[in-house]
Amino acid sequence: MKPTSSMTLAFTVFFLTGCAATSGFTYKDFKVSKGNAEAGTGKTVVFGSSHLQLEGTPIKMGDTLRDAKLTTMPPGFKLVSLTEGKGKVRIVSIVPSLDTKVCEQQTHYLSEKNRGLDRDVQLITVSVDTPFAQKRFAEEANIRNVTFLSDYRGGDFGRAHGLLVPDLHLLARSVMVVDKDNVVRYLQVVPELASMPDMERAFEEARKVAGLPQPMTSSSMGAGWSY
Repeated sequence: MKPTSSMTLAFTVFFLTGCAATSGFTYKDFKVSKGNAEAGTGKTVVFGSSHLQLEGTPIKMGDTLRDAKLTTMPPGFKLVSLTEGKGKVRIVSIVPSLDTKVCEQQTHYLSEKNRGLDRDVQLITVSVDTPFAQKRFAEEANIRNVTFLSDYRGGDFGRAHGLLVPDLHLLARSVMVVDKDNVVRYLQVVPELASMPDMERAFEEARKVAGLPQPMTSSSMGAGWSY
C-alpha cells in the first residue's frame, strides 16, 4: 500500500486537528444556534425567559466596520479600533463575559478548532471583561493565537454595532467575518444568549473570504490510498 500526496495531506490535517483538541479543555454539549437575531436599538436577544433589549446602530452583512475604540490587554492598555486591521481577514468572536461557561467554550473553540485557519486569518475576541480579566483568562487557558480586546470603558464598540445589552452592560453573543476592506462578510447574532454560535459556519465563511480551500472531511481521509 503506497502512500500518496493526498494521503500525506490527510494525515497532516488529522495531526493538526488532533493537536488542537488536546489542550486539556473539556468541551460541553452546549446548544449551537443556527439562527440569527438582528442587531440595533429596538431588537432583542433572549436570556432564559427574558427578552433583552439591544442598543446602538445596527450592523449587518455588507456594512463596513465602525470606528469604535477597544482596549488591549496589559501592559499595553492601548486604545485600538478594529478598522485598523484593514488588509487582514478577521474572525471577530463577541462574547458577553469570559467568566461564563459558554463564552469560555466559544473562545476555546475559536482558538483550538479552526484547523489551521489562524495561519492566514486573524482571530479576535471582544468582550466587556476588563483587560486584566482577559489577560488572566488567556494565560490560564493557554490561548496565544487570539487577540483579546475589551469594550469595558463604555460599551462604545457595542453601541457602534448595535450589540450592546445595556441592562446588563454586556455584549450580545455574535461572530463576524470581516474582509481586508473592513466589510462584514458574515454575521451571526445569536438569538439566545446562552447558546453557542455556529463557529464551523464562521470558519467556512472565513476560508471563502480569504480564498483558502476548505479542510478535508473525515469522509475524504481515505482518498488517495492504493490497495
